[in-house]
Amino acid sequence: MTATSSPTSTTLTASLPMSVPGKVFHHATERAQDVALRHKQFGIWQEYTWQEYADHSRWVALGLRSLGVGADDKVAVHSENRPEWVWADVGAQCLEAVTVGVYQTCPAAEVEYLLGHSEAKVLIAEDEEQLDKAVEVWEQLPHLEHIVVIDPRGVRILDDPRVLTFAELLDRGRTADDDDGGGIARDVAAIDPDRTAIIVYTSGTTGPPKGAMISHRNMHVASEAWELVMELDRHEEVLSYLPLCHIAERTISVSNAASAGYVVNFCEDLDSLNQDLAEVQPSFFLGVPRIWEKMLATVRIKGADATWLKRHLLDFWLDQGARLERRRQAGAYGPHHRLWYGLGWLLVYRPLRRLLGMGRVRVAFSGAAPIAPQVLETLRAIGIPVREGYAMTENTAVATFTPEDDIRLGSVGVALPNSEIRIADDGEILTRSEATFLGYFRNPEATAATVVDGWLHTGDVGYLDDGHLYITDRKKDIIITAAGKNISPSEIENRLKVSPYVREAIVIGDRRKYLTALVGIEGDTVGDWATRKRVPYTTYEDLTSKPEVRDLIGDVVTEANVEFAQVETIKYFELLPIELDHEDGQLTATQKVKRSAITDQFEDLIEGMYR
Repeated sequence: MTATSSPTSTTLTASLPMSVPGKVFHHATERAQDVALRHKQFGIWQEYTWQEYADHSRWVALGLRSLGVGADDKVAVHSENRPEWVWADVGAQCLEAVTVGVYQTCPAAEVEYLLGHSEAKVLIAEDEEQLDKAVEVWEQLPHLEHIVVIDPRGVRILDDPRVLTFAELLDRGRTADDDDGGGIARDVAAIDPDRTAIIVYTSGTTGPPKGAMISHRNMHVASEAWELVMELDRHEEVLSYLPLCHIAERTISVSNAASAGYVVNFCEDLDSLNQDLAEVQPSFFLGVPRIWEKMLATVRIKGADATWLKRHLLDFWLDQGARLERRRQAGAYGPHHRLWYGLGWLLVYRPLRRLLGMGRVRVAFSGAAPIAPQVLETLRAIGIPVREGYAMTENTAVATFTPEDDIRLGSVGVALPNSEIRIADDGEILTRSEATFLGYFRNPEATAATVVDGWLHTGDVGYLDDGHLYITDRKKDIIITAAGKNISPSEIENRLKVSPYVREAIVIGDRRKYLTALVGIEGDTVGDWATRKRVPYTTYEDLTSKPEVRDLIGDVVTEANVEFAQVETIKYFELLPIELDHEDGQLTATQKVKRSAITDQFEDLIEGMYR
């Protein structure tokens, strides 16, 4: 086995309380009128100070207490990202209760499982749509006593004593606050850092989601690590758009924000992400690969629709930027290269960055899933300093991050401070730190199999080179062909997704004679291409049926095949006739493909490629 570790370091969080509520209350005392949160509603940004953040969290805590919530009770939140989400989260933690996030896209059956398995006592639902899902399955949820609705427009059962609005919950809290006498503040100061603060449910790609129990100490340690490597402080601004149920977004928008004291801007909705990015221009931005790929696809669409001069100027400087980035990484970057890049910065890169909402980004991070090195190279070429990292729910998003002075495309970086990485004999990646979770809720068997002698077994396969971690694939996803060859499908899939015309790629081939692929097209870019080529179409399915589109994707597959050994090339492919969706069971809530669901649903397409 090989191992790497990072030295112990002191960070800004050392002088702060360990719990998130304690940190929020600290900022409310030290800098009460500074802006903590912004939320865009109906096109207008609403601001909330640290004092208002603490007040609302305290009122939520007192309101929940009036509903009978106490230590270790579970409070579920089923909503898009918004201030009420974090007030509910922090308010529940004030009582040493446990917050459980529910993805907004979860269908009723999944809501039933998550609320039932977590034994949620109170559900905070965003609106009528989320309320209806819970009401549909309420009879199967013996622990659920109350539902609080944030936006009550259209709700017809408010006369049910078990249902109340978020405004009513806050009113209960304000009334109780008059008699509290600082009790909540004393409770927060006495929070046991080793108690469970939140439960984060895993993606559920291979079975029912598991509830990872994360302690206050886990989140504090995670904040320490990230503050150090990113040099975060109160002057940062982030845009919160990934679901707060996800450990990465929870870390950035709640835990890190409470530690460093920076401003969190809540996106109005995903449809307005591009506009909100352009308005906020965050200094720190986390993008999952899908977001970065979509960003580059947008560049290609706008470039294709531009004038001849602008189109050729963009193509030229994208090519030059990639060449210069390769020189920079190879250590062959001299003063004349800087001058040449400076010209590209004035002509293309600076306005392009601002157009994409990256005009003042200082730290850009790609995580949650593998990303193709070619995508990272292009992003860095235009001046977006994206660095890759690796982590998971079970280590509270603490594992590796790429140092700015040692970029190696294809690597996910080196161990974060106070974290260790080790490769087991079978190639599995193991991590160890104080951020390792407490275990899976109501699943001691899975916990015992996941954490052995303090080492977290990640389920990923990879290797270390000079301290840098390289991930091969998920252990369970490795394809073994009929000839016994081990193949990593994610590397091939990511190469296909470099194309702006490909949204999803699922490589098939386990126990088969050769590899095939199911390809989901990117509707926007392929639709734009079809319009310019005068290929008529009506629906997404109709677009996928066009011979011209099949030829387009065929060229993408052929181009990708050149980069792989013969046994790793795609011999046949089929276009998926639908866009994959979480509510239809093809994707997890974090937009990861459920391979088993895909192979079952499209069995005929797959078998056709092997007949």
